[in-house]
Amino acid sequence: MSRFDEIYAKHAGAVFHYALKCVGRRDVAEDITSEVFLTLHRTIDSIDVEQLPRWLFTVAKNRAVDHWRRAHVEQKYLDALEPAAVTWEPSVEVWLRDATGLKPVHRACLILRYVHGMTRSEIAARLGLTDNQVKGHLQYSLTILRRDLEKTPR
Repeated sequence: MSRFDEIYAKHAGAVFHYALKCVGRRDVAEDITSEVFLTLHRTIDSIDVEQLPRWLFTVAKNRAVDHWRRAHVEQKYLDALEPAAVTWEPSVEVWLRDATGLKPVHRACLILRYVHGMTRSEIAARLGLTDNQVKGHLQYSLTILRRDLEKTPR
């Protein structure tokens, strides 16, 4: 077992629990623990073994402080942002239900065709109409929707 592996096996659990107490989130504590041992791996030759547990906890504390500083800065900028104007775009089904110029049969044909993706034959069978009646209702209702859409101010 290498020197790093021994240190990791001996102190990883304690460093993780310390980091978890500092930040209160498991995912962040795991990241901090990883960063601590990555730093240890990079500098293991220059570290005094006698200072090791204290050194590990100091690095963990510094990483936790960094986390809280970043979180504070991020929150400050989020608070400064003006809320975006919420634009609600209704679904096709809602738009078709709210169209005032449509009769119920026209609305039903459009919803079955463009929301549920049914063919004219399926719509005819579902509504008890002929294929030609469905074709006529779809054409007429599309003309009404086009006319209503042209009237709406943009």
